[in-house]
Amino acid sequence: MKRKLQHIILSVMMMTATYASMAQSEYQDQVRTTNATVTKHDGATTVSMNMVLDDLKINKNHMLILTPIISATDGSQSVELPQMIIKGNLRDRIINRPYDWKGKPEFDTKEQYMPVRKNNTQQTIAYTETIPQSAWHQNAKLWLKTEVMGCADCDLAEGEVPVMDRIFKSYTPIYTVSFVTPEVEPIKQRSEKHSAYFNYRQGRHELLYDYKDNAAKLDEVARVINEVKTNKDLTFTNIEINGYASPEGNYDNNITLSKNRANSFADFIIERYSLNSDQLSLSWHGEDWDGLRKALEESTIANKEAIIKIIDTEPNHDARDAKIMALDNGKTYDNLLYNFYPPLRRNDYSLGLIARSFDVEEAKEIIKTRPNILSLNEMFLVAQTYEKGSKEYNEVFEIAARVFPDDPVSNINKAASDLEKGDTEAALKRLEKLKDNPAAWNNLAIALAKNGDYDEAKKVFAKAIAKGDKQAQANAQELDKLMETL
Repeated sequence: MKRKLQHIILSVMMMTATYASMAQSEYQDQVRTTNATVTKHDGATTVSMNMVLDDLKINKNHMLILTPIISATDGSQSVELPQMIIKGNLRDRIINRPYDWKGKPEFDTKEQYMPVRKNNTQQTIAYTETIPQSAWHQNAKLWLKTEVMGCADCDLAEGEVPVMDRIFKSYTPIYTVSFVTPEVEPIKQRSEKHSAYFNYRQGRHELLYDYKDNAAKLDEVARVINEVKTNKDLTFTNIEINGYASPEGNYDNNITLSKNRANSFADFIIERYSLNSDQLSLSWHGEDWDGLRKALEESTIANKEAIIKIIDTEPNHDARDAKIMALDNGKTYDNLLYNFYPPLRRNDYSLGLIARSFDVEEAKEIIKTRPNILSLNEMFLVAQTYEKGSKEYNEVFEIAARVFPDDPVSNINKAASDLEKGDTEAALKRLEKLKDNPAAWNNLAIALAKNGDYDEAKKVFAKAIAKGDKQAQANAQELDKLMETL
């Protein structure tokens, strides 16, 4: 009998614990909050929300205690706000018995925060409380601690209901980037660079039209030159020729060979186009080791690193040949000789020209096909015809930076476009090269701020402001607002 009684008691205890857990889980899921806001004013933090009980079906003998809590996100501090106590109808009658009884609970909360739940009805309780403001509230969350009580002196279960992950959102600054209007270019002097890879008999410099595929290559040179000379938008001025040789053979001989091959190419152009000699300028450079090194870096050739090391550390050009030949019994050298050296035997030629000025509509078409004959100012005016931030708008600044890669204005404007697109990393990389240019400081400071380097951003903004930059002044104020909410 005693064993049976113990079994019954144990079963009841397990059922009670299970029921309490289920009730807690159900009640926790049945309470929700809406319109939760937290504001700060005059040294006080005010919490407001609606506690919606429409889905709550509370046991008549239960009491659900909801305690709003503000706690630091790192768990270091917290503060409890006045509780809301939701009662089942039987529990309400028990609590309100007109006489004192053992275990009668005392609640220090407002009367409007102690509603009796009317199951299966819509019921919303407005909650607003104010507490003294603390600095740690800036990085704090709001949640409800839930407690279910089902008798006078026993606590059945506890839980949590999240309300706000962060009660104060960080300020979102609105920065204004700087675009620089490029100056008008009075004379648009341009140079178009091309390369011609001719075939020469071994050790010879004569340019023979009918040797191998020289005819096709010379016809291509003719096409390039005629395209410039017949273009009504361009005025042809001069040609610069640079001769190169591949590294095999004697260095001094290759210097002479590159000179003579450049001269033979110049003779062909003078004769073909009836040019004056003063319209041509010639240079020769002998063995093109720089070109070879670049080709090696982009290749997967065996012994690549060993060859590059020889180029970088051996100052004597002829000694380089010997060391490369010694690699794997000449196999590497043979590979270079047949696959890497031929493109190094060339004449680079640059056509000098002057482009006329274009109006905006003309420039909008030319930028698609021959942007190099436009000025930065003409490109900028084209950009202004498109909606700010549009694909076409951003493409203009991308083209300008590609055509004028070393121009500060093209880089400042491209960085401004990148910032507006949200590409902070690209903008910062571009602007760090212009950190000594006052025109770039506003955009540089914005990029630093967007990258989270607030202290350095403030310093750069201050430098720009000292130069009279009004945009930087407004942007610095935006950064200050952000930092106040961090």
